[in-house]
Amino acid sequence: MILHFRNFPQLRTDRLLLRNIESTDAELIHKLRSDEIVNQFVGRDNSSTLEKAKEFILKIQNLVEKNEGLYWIIRLKENNDLIGSVCLWNFDIEKEIVEIGYEMLPEFQGKGIMTEALKIVTAYTFEEMKAKVITAFPSSDNINSVAILKKLNFELENKKYNNTHENVTNLVTYTLRNPKMT
Repeated sequence: MILHFRNFPQLRTDRLLLRNIESTDAELIHKLRSDEIVNQFVGRDNSSTLEKAKEFILKIQNLVEKNEGLYWIIRLKENNDLIGSVCLWNFDIEKEIVEIGYEMLPEFQGKGIMTEALKIVTAYTFEEMKAKVITAFPSSDNINSVAILKKLNFELENKKYNNTHENVTNLVTYTLRNPKMT
């Protein structure tokens, strides 16, 4: 598996630009991480502050610099405002497994944006990183998230994978296998 992120991989689709997180994103990260609807399914409390958002950005920048994770800001091409995020992390280098996570502000949900973003990120994960499996651990109560995963051919699995999600209710495991490595 290839884990070299010094030149951060900016990704584009017809409508979207997925870019690196920047210190100027603090207010929008705070908005995303303090949204009750978003937090309801990720096991996070709503205690975000602008200071915590700044700390989160530094933490993410450090993970990327150490090749321990990728975190894309999702934005529409016509403006620079963050509308969501996608991350790759929890790398199992030996088994070539990558975990994907994602979240989106409620006002942008239901427009196909996350499906579009996840398609480009899963393609990057398989083609550039050479991962064999992508895992996702949504709450089964998050019907929209599960529907996106199913649309992208992720499959529900009972097998145990390494994950650190402690506060997510009704956690389930979905996987997508690299079609070129099966």
